[in-house]
Amino acid sequence: MNNPDILIIGGGAAGLMAGHILAKAGKKVTLLEARNRCGGRIHTLHNELFFKKAELGAEFIHGNLPVTLQLLKEAGIAYHHAEAEMWHYKNGKFSTENAFNEDWDVLMKELGELKKDITIENFLQNEFPGDKYNSLKSWVRKFVSGYDTADTERASSFALRREWQGDDDDDAQYRLKNGYSAMINYLEDELKSNGGLICLNSAVKEIRWHSGEVNATTVDGMVYSAEKILVALPLGVLQAKAGERGAVSFVPPIPAQIEAINNIGFGAIIKILLEFDKVFWEDMQTEHLAGKSLKNMGFLLSDEEIPTWSTQLPQHSAVLTGWLGGPAAARKKDAGDEVLLQQSLQSLSNIFKRPTEELKRMLVSFHIVNWTNEPFTRGSYAYDTVESPSARKVLAKPIENTIFFAGEYLYDGPAMGTVEAALTSGKQAAERIIG
Repeated sequence: MNNPDILIIGGGAAGLMAGHILAKAGKKVTLLEARNRCGGRIHTLHNELFFKKAELGAEFIHGNLPVTLQLLKEAGIAYHHAEAEMWHYKNGKFSTENAFNEDWDVLMKELGELKKDITIENFLQNEFPGDKYNSLKSWVRKFVSGYDTADTERASSFALRREWQGDDDDDAQYRLKNGYSAMINYLEDELKSNGGLICLNSAVKEIRWHSGEVNATTVDGMVYSAEKILVALPLGVLQAKAGERGAVSFVPPIPAQIEAINNIGFGAIIKILLEFDKVFWEDMQTEHLAGKSLKNMGFLLSDEEIPTWSTQLPQHSAVLTGWLGGPAAARKKDAGDEVLLQQSLQSLSNIFKRPTEELKRMLVSFHIVNWTNEPFTRGSYAYDTVESPSARKVLAKPIENTIFFAGEYLYDGPAMGTVEAALTSGKQAAERIIG
């Protein structure tokens, strides 16, 4: 086999985007993917009987994101609006009131006056001591944990301020008609049609390198050589300790880059997909309970053990997706599927006032993906710590024009933690390599 110009490690959105651009530019590309599929944290279920076009990973396009929408246009992939009502269940009552705490304006005023970045937990303790703002502090912790899948003890106040200040800029939300995997399939096909090679079940354990040459060794002993390597692995995998499954070592070591990798936050997530034999949350029993029809409900937020639920709107499917993020998900990293299923059904039972036995009888199928316990992912997506901006600068610079990095964790913009972030990073890495 002819040696490629570039090795890409990781077949997620970032690695495939980079490979697509590099191969199209005439570079010889070999991509090594540890799993038996490409896509990484993108995985659409296409079971003929259950979970048709249901997403185990990335699910939405959060806004009019330029790189994502341009790629979908290029590929001819259809997408549609997915706006829906946000419901809350608290203290036994359903509500569509604004999710923001009544003290939100006070929070944003104090954040706006912050001159030096600190963790959001330190910010809350410093600016809102005592019990008066306990409700606000609790709300912020839940939001940072649930939405950003972050640990408030590490998450950057500046980054969250930027995120929250920009929340009203673009409320558009979309779903891909045939699921996100359609985009992954397109990138795979384009890479291969331009001469690229994709090797599945090829988990890399060691990268030996010197200027102008790299050798990547897989767990089954295969060695791949090239002039350059693009490391497009999830941040959680790069943070794995030596000896852990999925971990990759560099010889000689790259201490500055490893330190930078560990200075960026990486969240935890568990998703639970439940398919029932009917859309019970749209029936008259639930309408009577909520005081209004939930037919337009897209999200339901609660204080239950599995707190966040979403529907498949605009499709009125009998699938509910549970979402647990942040430290709470990390604590359940080793929980088995049966335990998580029971906690999910109990959470829904508490919300909809239906016995768990009734919900279990209506349950047709379930699928749980514990991304935090998955060795080739090890979490959800990146979040900014106080050290993240300087860490990204270190990782954005190629090592002797030989080792390059790409991934959603390197993106610095309003769409952090999204597929847009991964695609943008892959595109930028490819452009650096082409020169």
